[in-house]
Amino acid sequence: MTVATVPRLLDPESRIQKANEPILYPESDGLPMADNKKQFRVISTIEGNIEILAAQTPNLFVPGDLLWYPVEGRPDIRQAPDIMVAFGRSNGDRGSYRQWEEENIAPQVVFEILSPGNRKKEMDDKFAFYERYGVEEYYIYDPDRGRLRGWLRDENNQLQPIARMSGWRSPRLNIRFDMEGLDLQLYFPDGRPFLTFVEMEQRQRATEERILEATESALEAREQANEAEERAQSEAQARAEAEAKAQSEAQARAEAEATIKELQAKLRAAGLL
Repeated sequence: MTVATVPRLLDPESRIQKANEPILYPESDGLPMADNKKQFRVISTIEGNIEILAAQTPNLFVPGDLLWYPVEGRPDIRQAPDIMVAFGRSNGDRGSYRQWEEENIAPQVVFEILSPGNRKKEMDDKFAFYERYGVEEYYIYDPDRGRLRGWLRDENNQLQPIARMSGWRSPRLNIRFDMEGLDLQLYFPDGRPFLTFVEMEQRQRATEERILEATESALEAREQANEAEERAQSEAQARAEAEAKAQSEAQARAEAEATIKELQAKLRAAGLL
């Protein structure tokens, strides 16, 4: 995002004259979040996916384009990173990040997504600000040139360039950086890729369709199983009835044969046979 030079709002003399008046910390610098659609898409994708990570991580504040005031009483000292991440702070809503109201915790991770309007002096000033006020990890991505750079704070309290960004894993966020051609691709700690909102919707819809198809297949299979079970029960009942009928007929024949034999025995006894 392009940030214009901000004039000092209060000089020493006016501070003395208006010492009893509250100091105003504007919640907007009047500048757009992004200069073009591509820049906005990258910013919103990174911010949105780190928000997903924040939902699984207690006390992780992830704002986009929010004014950060590091020094109390100095509203002229400020920056609005495209994305910043503050560990140890709740992820609630704020109009600005006033560091002295946040247990003096400086955002540890900052992302800047370049647009064609960014100038070297502007980015040099931002780098000096982030280095001075405590950022531990600083990443710059130029989506038009496909260039990714990163810096990490060292033991001397200075931001030093990261030699190789492809495959780099953020010490704080544990997310992995990769370049696919000119495109930056970030990955969650578990290996899932960061997705745009459109990609999330497409994957969600595909998942729902697969679930619906699986549900319909399961219902169809269950219905077929029920029908097969009913047929088996019907056939078993028919076999049982047939067996019962056969047994009944066999018993009737046996009884008839016994009766005949009994009659023949009586006829013989009477000398009639």
